[in-house]
Amino acid sequence: MSGESEVDGGNNGNVKRSFAQHIFAPIKITWDQFVDLVIPFYHSQHIRRHAASVTISRVQLMSAIFGILVPMLSIIDWFVFPWPQWAMMTALRVASGAIFFLLAWPWETEKTRFQADAMLMAMLLVPPVFYLLSIRIVEPLQLTEFGQLVAKLYSLMPNIVLAGLAMFPLTAFEVVIFAAPAFIFAVVGLFMEGQVLSLQVHGPALWLMVLVMGVAMFSGMSQLHYMSALVNKAMIDPLTQAYTRRSGNETIELLFRLSALQNTPLSVAFFDLDKFKSINDTYGHEEGDKALRTLSDKLKAGLRKGDVLVRWGGEEFIAILNNTDAPGARVVIERLREAGFGLRPDGAPLTASIGLAERIEDQMPDWAHLVEKADSRMYQAKKSGRDRAIFPGDVVLAFSQAPA
Repeated sequence: MSGESEVDGGNNGNVKRSFAQHIFAPIKITWDQFVDLVIPFYHSQHIRRHAASVTISRVQLMSAIFGILVPMLSIIDWFVFPWPQWAMMTALRVASGAIFFLLAWPWETEKTRFQADAMLMAMLLVPPVFYLLSIRIVEPLQLTEFGQLVAKLYSLMPNIVLAGLAMFPLTAFEVVIFAAPAFIFAVVGLFMEGQVLSLQVHGPALWLMVLVMGVAMFSGMSQLHYMSALVNKAMIDPLTQAYTRRSGNETIELLFRLSALQNTPLSVAFFDLDKFKSINDTYGHEEGDKALRTLSDKLKAGLRKGDVLVRWGGEEFIAILNNTDAPGARVVIERLREAGFGLRPDGAPLTASIGLAERIEDQMPDWAHLVEKADSRMYQAKKSGRDRAIFPGDVVLAFSQAPA
């Protein structure tokens, strides 16, 4: 009997684990992914740019809707409030609608994270500011029962702000930052109405605001996780986990533009795996794929966090070294080569021919010419013996000879 009980207990445990895995599998995330959902400081350029674009488009959509609805609801004020209060409320609504229309206008600007955050905060501040100003307008009135109901509905503006956060792909930290004004304005509104903050009286309302913020936080993090997964799937090479050429083009274009605006250095190192075709021909494509993964892993391990590795095509990779001049890039390449690029199937070391170009020293007019210059130096390194790097000024850094 004890043996049967142990078997039943084991089966129940397996069923529970299987059930839990089935329920939570769709949202299974790594620790690094969880950190990225909590704080926004380590997101890649692609994630930040895509999140900014989504945020701006949704701010514009919601602002366009509110820009129409808010002034239209003046009809209610005309029936509820006497002159001049209804006129003041109408003016307040028209001003709010104008702000919403400004936010909804399709301005021709570059969609940055800063712009997205500024637009979102501006949109979120309109309802609670409207609420505080409405208190001053209706404060001296003796309202009817319906008028009191309308005034109470205005006091729900901070909750509308918190609920609206659920529309945007945000980290937990960002939700807290954007939600903070709603809590502050709600408490200020209570004092303006002559109330004394009481845990017993106002605790349930504040607790409801916390719950709404929690739902918005979960929604925002879920959207961000899903968006990040899609972006990474589209922009990360599945074999080597380096950026694809398309995403690499976008990244280097952005970094080149920033480098030119700030007059800071930008280097590109072009890596070509030596004698890669012989690996495929002799040992098969599986070993060739393994060699590419090994090289990618070694390069990513040796690059700084702000650098970007791109699989340019086949056995070619480029490393985008942001804010790095030619001498600094040489230090990076020497460190990478000293650490090694891995081993070939026969046990010999993997080597690469490397060409480096730097925006300022090479006087490159755009990012395409910068990559082309690094590419030509890589071919020069390959033709002159392989397993070496060529820098601006035709400076050659030769390593040990590549395998025959």
